[in-house]
Amino acid sequence: MVLQWLLVARVRAMNLKDIEIRRRWIVGIRNGAVLLTLAGLLTVWAAELRTLAFSLVAFAVAIVLSVKEVILCISGSFVRTVGRSFDLGDSIEIGGIRGVVIDRDLFTTKVLEAGPGQTIHQRTGRAVTLPNSMFLTMPVTNETFTDRYVLHVFTVPFKRGDDWQAAETRLLEAAQAECTPWLEDARGHMRGLAAKHGLDTPNVEPRVSIHLPEPERVDLLVRIPVPSARKGRVEQAILRRYLQRPGHGDENRGG
Repeated sequence: MVLQWLLVARVRAMNLKDIEIRRRWIVGIRNGAVLLTLAGLLTVWAAELRTLAFSLVAFAVAIVLSVKEVILCISGSFVRTVGRSFDLGDSIEIGGIRGVVIDRDLFTTKVLEAGPGQTIHQRTGRAVTLPNSMFLTMPVTNETFTDRYVLHVFTVPFKRGDDWQAAETRLLEAAQAECTPWLEDARGHMRGLAAKHGLDTPNVEPRVSIHLPEPERVDLLVRIPVPSARKGRVEQAILRRYLQRPGHGDENRGG
């Protein structure tokens, strides 16, 4: 401050004809004095400032860790919204949990559970609240992506020695009988969906495929077009029609 006062006084005592130059010199001296003062303070208080900076960083890290789940949930909600993974009323599966989405907000998604297990489609009566952070690390399966109709697959197991050929025919007949009322509507729906997304139109005809999971086991995979809200009921109807048909036990004599 003394140096600033001496320099300013010296400039004012100089016989300068241009007042603008004098003013610039005085402003420059004052700014230089401020910079020197700040540099001196930083030099004197460097250790204390370093300690303060570390404390602020530690405090910031503690805050981030304490609200980590909140941040992840908000991020998961953003990913869900941008990716349009599902909507209210869709049937989804994530982390082994299946159900119909009945509510969602910035932090959680609530589903009405279906099960038990991965092959049963009945409502359990339980509502499961999922943190949205799950959408950042786990894949989401949307079982109703095709909207009104879906291609549902279920398995009927047999031993290799059973007459699975007769069972294949009877299962196909049962599937065709149950799916006939909406088969034409399902074809039109799938054609419109394929045109919308630029995909090949899937074949919606009921079909039965063969799968050999083990050397002595034959699985018949039944694929059917079905209204998205009636998967479990239609599957049960097909199985009951197959089991109630006279002679359905003939194919099991080899077992």
